[in-house]
Amino acid sequence: MLEPLRFSTYHGGAREEGLLDFSASLNPYEPEWLGEMFERAGEISNRYPYYESLERELEALVGEPLTVTAGITEALYLLGILTFARGGFKKAIIPRHTYGEYERVARLFGAEVVRGPNEPGELAGLVEDESVVFFCNPNNPDGRFYRVKELKPLLDAVEEENALLVLDEAFIDFVRRPESPEGDKIVKLRTFTKSYGLPGIRVGYVVGFKGAFRSVRMPWGIGSAGAAFLEFLLRDGFEHLRRTMPLIWREKERLERALGVGSDANFFVKRVGDAKRFVEAMKERGILVRDCGSFGLHEFVRFSVRKPEENEVLIEAFREVENVFEQERGNYRKSFR
Repeated sequence: MLEPLRFSTYHGGAREEGLLDFSASLNPYEPEWLGEMFERAGEISNRYPYYESLERELEALVGEPLTVTAGITEALYLLGILTFARGGFKKAIIPRHTYGEYERVARLFGAEVVRGPNEPGELAGLVEDESVVFFCNPNNPDGRFYRVKELKPLLDAVEEENALLVLDEAFIDFVRRPESPEGDKIVKLRTFTKSYGLPGIRVGYVVGFKGAFRSVRMPWGIGSAGAAFLEFLLRDGFEHLRRTMPLIWREKERLERALGVGSDANFFVKRVGDAKRFVEAMKERGILVRDCGSFGLHEFVRFSVRKPEENEVLIEAFREVENVFEQERGNYRKSFR
């Protein structure tokens, strides 16, 4: 009676015990109040987690009207309901190399998917009436961040048409001197999963169209752990970010120099050739990096910034595996001389 849905996109992440995990792009520093927060979650888990008052306090802290959601993933599904299922939007415009959940949600709600360039000026040429444009900024997996002036062609195209721009700003906290555009045809998606290093606690928020998003979200969606997290976050007032981001930026610069990579976020992509084989070689050395095949980048791996001693292990292993691969390529070339 009920058949599974099949999609061309998939989430390429993995969880493997016993490995130093560089595949997930998270803040490696835990909040100092983490233990207390879990105690609080236990205390309130015998009641329904109503969080409207916490939501109002978060609005005051952030300085924008918002809707709390169970991470960006829930927000994307709510967006699908509001746009493709109920709002009359027909088409999803998505960059070729980006987060795969945009396409999955669009297809789930019956939208036509159009793939385009990752560059916003070129993507703007695809915008038309009744379209939703998904744009990750900074982009996952390459970490490129586009400033407002660089986004202007895309912003103008959306403004001129009956279109909507969805800005996924999941990693914006890792950007030095971030900026974000304003507009009445923009939805911004943000999350605490990355910047607080707690992907198991599903809390994020949507900026824009507050009444619409609140009308379709699930009740009690963030659970007692999410409600407890918000309580402590509000007390923290983003102090954890102010304390840890400079540590991450310093290590980011070290990885850039050591491995010849660059990014505006807390992660990098690097071309390695056979990405699947490279990932396995790194596993043999106790390290997990991300195969970027799910992003359509089959010769690339993605890895994040962690603590100094962990990054040192990554650098050493990365160089060792690259040297092995280079020697193999040299031997292969010699065999045809």
